[in-house]
Amino acid sequence: MKISRQTAPSPMGEITLYTLTNATGASVTLSSLGAGIVKTEVPDRNGKLDDVVIGYADPADYIADGPCAGKIPGRFANRIAKGHFTLDGKDYTLAINNGSNALHGGPTGFMNRIWDSEANAQEGTVTFYRTSPDGEEGYPGNLTVKATYAWTDDNVLTLRLQAETDAPTVINLTNHAYWNLEGHNAGSILDHELQLECSRYLPTDDTLIPTGEFAPVAGTPMDFTTPKKIGRDIKTDFPALNYGKGYDNCWVADGPIRKGELKTVAILSSQPSGRILEVSTTQPAAQVYTGNWLAGSPANKAGRPYDDYDGVAIECQNMPDAPNHADFPSAVLRPGEKYDETIKFSFKTK
Repeated sequence: MKISRQTAPSPMGEITLYTLTNATGASVTLSSLGAGIVKTEVPDRNGKLDDVVIGYADPADYIADGPCAGKIPGRFANRIAKGHFTLDGKDYTLAINNGSNALHGGPTGFMNRIWDSEANAQEGTVTFYRTSPDGEEGYPGNLTVKATYAWTDDNVLTLRLQAETDAPTVINLTNHAYWNLEGHNAGSILDHELQLECSRYLPTDDTLIPTGEFAPVAGTPMDFTTPKKIGRDIKTDFPALNYGKGYDNCWVADGPIRKGELKTVAILSSQPSGRILEVSTTQPAAQVYTGNWLAGSPANKAGRPYDDYDGVAIECQNMPDAPNHADFPSAVLRPGEKYDETIKFSFKTK
């Protein structure tokens, strides 16, 4: 595996960019800002390489971008209702940065930090790491976090997320890349087909906080159990779609949840290019966000801002607002325990 390294200035300090290129010429570029994926060049059915992850021309534009493009949000990805949770009888208050709720760990969450990093060409990996101090964005405990990306010759990108804490805390980590299998500058993804190995989803209130119900997708626009164009039902008059101007919802992975066991949760495909993205994870759920508010983003790698629906994020994670729902998988991490979750993005063609 060939790994090249370059740096870019930013108001927060120097950003390090790593490009991992495999034996076929396909590559992934990663950034120390938010431990993010900023470029992914993979072949179409004719072998033509194109970048299929949305991103910006200037590496510094990822700082505090609204879309959180390609980055790792934290300490708790997704939403926590009204920025409040109780842990071991103690109340914690977080920054409100998404309507009435806390989102993605707050305005200075993990996605807006420059992480330390190191590359290993022999293993084909880049590891990002940082320590989130006790009280950062209101979260308890000193949390050490490590994110390791591996790229293979068969175009599989694996992200392993690990963490430990010195005091009880809550954690939910994912990657927030937006995919467009026709190329990052190709326009709308509404004609992409999506299949989710999920027969249930989480209904929400109008601020996208789960009600606590596990609802069947059958007979609703939330049903992707067989491949379906993303745009087929997106304008349907259905509460989940009205709240977020499109899909911004959490689906529950089918089957038993076994610690450390990878399971396929999503298959995204685009007929014109023949590209397929298969997403598997050890995590219990996936938030699918159809880029409903991408308009007005920083200039992209082709020099224009993205438009709404130009990319789709498939965010494997625990469930939103899990600290406030006893029936959801626990988001609590305690001293002596290890947080260890994996997301795998496998690129294929047909």
